[in-house]
Amino acid sequence: MKNTKFSEMTIEELIKNQKTLKTVNTIFAVVLFMLFALNLFIVFMKGFSAMNVVPIALLPILFLNLNNLKEIKKELESRK
Repeated sequence: MKNTKFSEMTIEELIKNQKTLKTVNTIFAVVLFMLFALNLFIVFMKGFSAMNVVPIALLPILFLNLNNLKEIKKELESRK
């Protein structure tokens, strides 16, 4: 994704980015939840391993995307 500020984008670009981010966040959240569940199962069956920290390491990506989504929504509301 370009390093463009949201204030420099057109309304159409903002709406397109908002739809894309919503879809990506939903899919990513579902996959991350499944990964958490699978890791819990693996921990109970085989014990802890280094791979069990992967979902925790990926969690900030979800929060960054949610923050970007909130900023896009704020920018769209300010333009109305």
